[in-house]
Parts: sequence; structure tokens; C-alpha cells
Amino acid sequence: MVASADKSVDLAKLDVESLWHPLAQHQQFPQTPPKCIKKGIGSRITDTTGQEYLDGIAGLWCVNVGYGRQELAQVAYDQMLDLAYYPLTMSHEPGIMLAHKLLDLLGYAGKVFFATSGSEANETAFKIARQYHAQTAKPGAGPRYKIISRYRGYHGHTMGALSATAQAERKLKFEPLVPGFLHVSPPYFYRHGEGRSLEDYTHSLIQELSYTVQYEGADSIAAIIVEPIISGGGVIVPPADYLRRVRQLCDQYGILLIYDEVVNGFGRTGKMFGYQHWGVEPDIINFAKGITSGYMPLAATVVKQHIFEAFLDAPGTDSHFRHISTYGGSPVCAAVANRNIEIIEREGLADRAAEVGDYLQSRLKESLNYPIVGEVRGQGLLIGIELVADPDTKEPLESDRMAAILRYCLEHHVIIGRNTNTIPGFTNVLILAPPLVLAVEEADELVSVLSEAIALVSSS
Repeated sequence: MVASADKSVDLAKLDVESLWHPLAQHQQFPQTPPKCIKKGIGSRITDTTGQEYLDGIAGLWCVNVGYGRQELAQVAYDQMLDLAYYPLTMSHEPGIMLAHKLLDLLGYAGKVFFATSGSEANETAFKIARQYHAQTAKPGAGPRYKIISRYRGYHGHTMGALSATAQAERKLKFEPLVPGFLHVSPPYFYRHGEGRSLEDYTHSLIQELSYTVQYEGADSIAAIIVEPIISGGGVIVPPADYLRRVRQLCDQYGILLIYDEVVNGFGRTGKMFGYQHWGVEPDIINFAKGITSGYMPLAATVVKQHIFEAFLDAPGTDSHFRHISTYGGSPVCAAVANRNIEIIEREGLADRAAEVGDYLQSRLKESLNYPIVGEVRGQGLLIGIELVADPDTKEPLESDRMAAILRYCLEHHVIIGRNTNTIPGFTNVLILAPPLVLAVEEADELVSVLSEAIALVSSS
């Protein structure tokens, strides 16, 4: 605070000298340093020069209730005065109430384990799955330790979560990673379903998954992890019957089904949780981002009661879950999450995301009538726009032309996303995931600027 209040401080110079920014090459920063953001209200942020931007990606897909919520700041302040920190080796009221609320929203009995990030939540789920199988296995059975995920899926940056992530550029120069992680095809009808019905395409996906389980040995598979809607990998929405068929396969072979709802959750897709569009429940579900709308770092791994019961035994045994997160479920984070969820429910933000999202998708499909626009897809306020160099071959649009679109939008005070650092040669999906408080007029602004940008690149 002291440095930012001192007008003589050159923040750009200090940034270049001190900060290591994620997912960025820094060589150009001495000439063009990153924008320094100072304030946010609603769906808009303002930098230190006073320039305002419409944030079409909600920070990192997470500021669901919008910026500048004073009641969230007040809740954090009040909780810090009462109890700023205590680990969940004991207990505290905000953590208890948040765990109870999550289970109430999900509608089933279970237990909640708190962490601080989506990566940690997924790591937690993998460890739970492996230990669960170790403690429920029949005598003489081999270990069930393998985890299956889908190509294009992102599950985090820690070594286990990165091993589940099936995006080659995220793994580059970090390998070898953790053994026991396998990948299968994503439900990506636009690229791989041509000439087939959705039913036939879904059948082929499940057949591939079934073959993978059989070839690896079903008794070696601990879990399958999916994002109900693949997010950072390109906003890929599955066919209607896909999740039900995955659930059936898991039940057939005794495999746990894990949902990664780090992006999908808390109203983003037009329902409180993304999986609710298909009504197929998991065994384990992971949350982060929207659980606090980014106001505090918090994540949660929720298991159904039958999973938890496999960890119950007499004191002194090794059946308890030997895992801990220092800051996971801290009183301040939990208090903010409780109020954040209250805001989402009180203001009907999931329904709002559905309504404004439908409007935004409709406007995009009407306005982006250019050959380079291959597909506009999504659910609620989670929207992907896939751009192609050739609409017939679906060859991805070149990276420099994709970058030109983002640059034009930024120059016109609109921030949008793109699936960079994912699949080599396939970073051609623009991503919109604005705060759920996005006004219709702001949706129109997004469409207008983006349409201008795509028109410009189309003619180049």
C-alpha cells in the first residue's frame, strides 16, 4: 500500500525488475510492461492510468459475483478480527457451515476436504481414490492406482494434476511426470464427429474408454476424471448422453468418477454446478475459483459418504486420510465463501448466467458470420469460439492472427481469453467467461468489439 500510494514509485519498472508472470515470455516487458490493474467494479476493471476494461474472462474464470463486493470485504474483515486462522486439525464455525452448505447444494450425504486451489483439490481427489481402493480391495488384489482423463482437459499445475492434464504444452520440459495417468479422446463433436450422429459418436467415445479400461486391466483403474464441460482446453460441451454412459462404465468396473468443477461450478454454466445439466452424479467432486469468486483462495474436494466410510477404523491404524492443507478451509476463506454462495443464490446469478449466456451466444452466432468462425459453443457464461483458417478442412487459425484478435479487443478496452499453452497447433479457441453480473448492454459491447476484431483479421 505504501509503494502504490507514493506517486514517485515507477510500478512498471519495479514489475519488470521483480515479478515473474505466469504463461508469459518476459523479453518484451521492458518495452511493454503488463498493465497494472488497480480497481474492479462489476464486470469492469481499471488500470493505474485510469483506463477501464470490460473483463470478458472474469480474471481467470473466477470472479463470478463481479468485482467490488463490499460485503465480501466486510465478511473477511469481521472474520479476521474474530479468528484469522486456525487449521482444520480442530474446527471452526465458517468451515463447518460451508461444508454443510456444499453438501446441501449437492443434495447428498458426504464429507468435504478443503484446500486452497483447484490443482490441490484434484491432487486430493487422486490420493483419496488410490487410498480408497487400497482399503476396499479384496485380499490378494493388485493396486488400483491408474487415473484416466481426456485429451484437451486441464486439471492443474501440481505434478499429479499436471499428469492428469492432457495438454502437451503445459507438460513441456517438466516430464517425466507421475506414472499411472492415461488419456482418452474428448467428446469433441465439431472436430471428430463429422459424418456420424451424436449417438454414434458418443458410442465410439465410450467404446474407446471401455477398451482402454480393459486393455489396462479394469482392476488397475482407480478413477476417471472429467470436467463436465472442458474449459481451458477449448470449451467443449459433451453430447447429451455422454456423462451417463461414463457413469455406467464406472459402475460396471468399480471405478470412481471424479468431476473437476473448478471452472464449471457456482453458476458459471447456468446452473449451480455444471454436471446438473445432465443429472449424472459423481463419486468425488472438486471445486475452486467460483466458490469464493476469487476473493480468497479456497478449494474443496467433496466425497460421497460411502467413499468416506472406507477411511473409518480404530485410532492408531493407518486408514485415516494422511493428507493436510495448511491454509485449506481457513476461517476467513470459508466465511467469504459462505457469503459468496449466499450472493449467488440471493441474486439468482446461475439463472442470470443462463439467460444472458443464451443471449450472448445468440448474438455471437448472428454477428460472427465470417468463414474463419468454425463454431460458437458453450453453456451459460462459458463460451468458446473456434476459429479456422479453412472452414472445410477446419485447419486451426494461425497463432499470430489469433493474437491479433486479442490485441484488437484489448486496444478497444475488452479483455477476452484464448486457449494458449495447451495443444500445439490448436490454440485457436477464443474464450468468454465474464462475471455472472454481466449486463445485456455489456454483452452487446463484447459482441461488437469481437466482431470488429474478427472482421479485421478475416480480411487480412
